[in-house]
Amino acid sequence: MSQKISDVVCPFCGCLCDDIVLRLEDGKIIENRNGCAISKAKFLNHLQDRLLTPTIRSAEGVHECDLDAALEEATTILSEACRPLIYGLSSTENDAHREAYHIAELLGGVVDNTSSVCHGPSLLGVQESGEPHGALTEVRNRADLVIYWGCNPVHAHPRHISRFVTAAGEFVREPRKEREIWVIDVRETATSRLANHFINVEIGSDLEVLSVLRSLVKQRRVDVSQVGGVRVSRLHEMAERMKAARYGVLFYGLGLTQSRGRHRNVDAAIRLLQDLNEFGKWNIIPMRGHFNVAGANKTCTWTTGFPFSVDFSRGYPRYQPGEYSAVDLLQRGEADVLMNIAADPCAHLPVDAVRSLKSIPIINLDPKRNLTSTIATVNIPTAQSGIESDGVAVRMDGLPLYLKKVTEPPVGVLPDRDILRMIRERLEAGP
Repeated sequence: MSQKISDVVCPFCGCLCDDIVLRLEDGKIIENRNGCAISKAKFLNHLQDRLLTPTIRSAEGVHECDLDAALEEATTILSEACRPLIYGLSSTENDAHREAYHIAELLGGVVDNTSSVCHGPSLLGVQESGEPHGALTEVRNRADLVIYWGCNPVHAHPRHISRFVTAAGEFVREPRKEREIWVIDVRETATSRLANHFINVEIGSDLEVLSVLRSLVKQRRVDVSQVGGVRVSRLHEMAERMKAARYGVLFYGLGLTQSRGRHRNVDAAIRLLQDLNEFGKWNIIPMRGHFNVAGANKTCTWTTGFPFSVDFSRGYPRYQPGEYSAVDLLQRGEADVLMNIAADPCAHLPVDAVRSLKSIPIINLDPKRNLTSTIATVNIPTAQSGIESDGVAVRMDGLPLYLKKVTEPPVGVLPDRDILRMIRERLEAGP
């Protein structure tokens, strides 16, 4: 039986492209129209490398078990922990987040999401200075100057430029003539080759360049000839063009958040745009990676008051990045259990943190086999959000979008929210 499903949201990157058309044959996805190459792979290969059966690791080795036994083992491990850490949440939907935060509160543990190792500085910068924020559709409809700073969307967000920058909008009918694209980065990239202008800055000099741009926008004298490898005369031309923009937007990535300066870079970029808003309309949007990492921050803020790195050990939420962040807890050897949800910390955290992971029990909830699943004490397979489970995710510009369930998960495999709810109910019931 053939079936076509339109207006599907792609659960890969923060763009959450919502114009995907899927064709199914007997319940199997056989075609993805409109999606990028990564989106096609995500949908068409969603059954590959799957965790299909719960497993428990013991002294005798790894053995398969039923879901009830895996849940019982996970509940026992969590209930006996002194400093449990709940981590991940960036590749699952918002209802699963709510259950994870409830479990963290019940246990008096710490909950952190993957933004603490990517766009955490973005959130700190926003807390310092506010956020001149806008929607991606506004970019397409109105922007005449688009800047990519420290990011390479051609590879990381393949349809970002074609959907929102080079596409015609309501007030920008000929984008290639009416809209400029700038790329500011430490090296040439595939994105810089598409841009009208490429500004090559020295590694770690973003804060200095942003600060000088602010000074030039305010028409203050700068007594040096170059900053960060860029001539001040060039920066002056940039400042004047930015002041002349009717509607400008600054997209930034990990090249800004993870270079020297971290959240001070983001703070400086926000303050630059606040200055520019005296002349025209300017917005700033972070290029979020995993499809719902922005949602993890939003739901954590709604639930606890803080976006990530939240500690419940005193019975109420406390927030301190650098102390309650997953990497710091693991490197200090404080966490004695990790419950990983829809992430792969063994593949992405620093080596000292991974060494710590190898010495503690890990409860892993994920649809696919990954590095974390190979050392986990308990593996519980879950359905893929946005393919085998519905829900809500948040786009990089803050817009919540509904994720459709387009096909059934493997037999016996449940969504993250259901697994977490079962664990929570067992913890509430006690021994």
